[in-house]
Amino acid sequence: MQQGSGILTPRQRRLAWLGFLLAALQAPVSAKLVADDSWLFSLCVALMVATVIIADDTSRRRPADAPSAD
Repeated sequence: MQQGSGILTPRQRRLAWLGFLLAALQAPVSAKLVADDSWLFSLCVALMVATVIIADDTSRRRPADAPSAD
């Protein structure tokens, strides 16, 4: 049984992790330094990137011969 391929290439996956980490680290720093609530945007971006990483991980773990949910 082979594993399915993900929706991201390995390079895109590494860049997604980097983007997630940078956005997740930037949110609390900007919350401390900036008076407005613009840090919430960084938090939302980090959550969206995390969702894509989780979706890619789920599709990679699905067996290649399994039917898709479409």
